[in-house]
Amino acid sequence: MPLSPTRLGEAEIGKRAAAIRIVITDCDGVLTDGGVYYGPEGEVMKRFSIRDGMGVERLRNAGIATAIMSGERSPSIQKRAEKLSIRAYLGVKDKAGELAQILTDHGADLANTAFIGDDVNDSSVMGRILESGLVGCPSDGFLEVQARSHYVTKSPGGHGAFREFAEWILQSRFSTL
Repeated sequence: MPLSPTRLGEAEIGKRAAAIRIVITDCDGVLTDGGVYYGPEGEVMKRFSIRDGMGVERLRNAGIATAIMSGERSPSIQKRAEKLSIRAYLGVKDKAGELAQILTDHGADLANTAFIGDDVNDSSVMGRILESGLVGCPSDGFLEVQARSHYVTKSPGGHGAFREFAEWILQSRFSTL
């Protein structure tokens, strides 16, 4: 039976946060509000929060990598990843299966990993990370995903949820010093 997120104490969260070397994020519903604008040619744009970009920078300054893992093959996501100088894994249908490749690419293991997602297609990867790393969810994420999270943000997806998760990790890791 997986560890219940509510049973993790502050000391355990701090210990796990101190070990984090990579934060992986879903895109739609975390970095965006889940909405997409379409025109005659297809996807036109997605809205991203600049605050989340600062979260990526703050993690980077602390020696923590960031990656995007999305089921979509969106040019908007690729452009945002390029702007943030992070790696995007796009078109991923089996997120738990792709996790091993991401960890290999970044020289990390499950205990060095944090993940934030919002929907049922994130549950499998969250389940892999839950027992040794940290997992989170935006405030407007599906209840099933919230129930599997160590941290549920106050912010909804696309409105600083990633930044809030990043700050929680950074604050938690320094609270153990």
